[in-house]
Amino acid sequence: MRVVIAVVAAALLAGCASSTMEAARAKAPTKSFSSAKPADRVAQCIQFGWQDEAVFGVDASGYLEPNKQGGFTVYTREAESFADIQSQGATSAVSYYAQKNDSVALRRMAALATCL
Repeated sequence: MRVVIAVVAAALLAGCASSTMEAARAKAPTKSFSSAKPADRVAQCIQFGWQDEAVFGVDASGYLEPNKQGGFTVYTREAESFADIQSQGATSAVSYYAQKNDSVALRRMAALATCL
């Protein structure tokens, strides 16, 4: 039963986050990065970093999904911050989006940068 509830909650979260992300993608990313690492490794690292409760406290969240255009998207609750990670041959391109320009968004960007 808990598994069913968790799956339903994740699906609802993804639906709400999706419209927010599409609106943000219509604009330029907050910051763009490149990495010599494969996209899947970068995405997993970002997800792990964003889930660090020692850094983000109760705001620690990181969800990883395949992106519609290929690659991956890592996002937080309500898509306050998210990153699109695309493969470019053996390297990766990362586009970081943040709804707010606050200390939490800057910490998420810093955690992302450690994965490059």
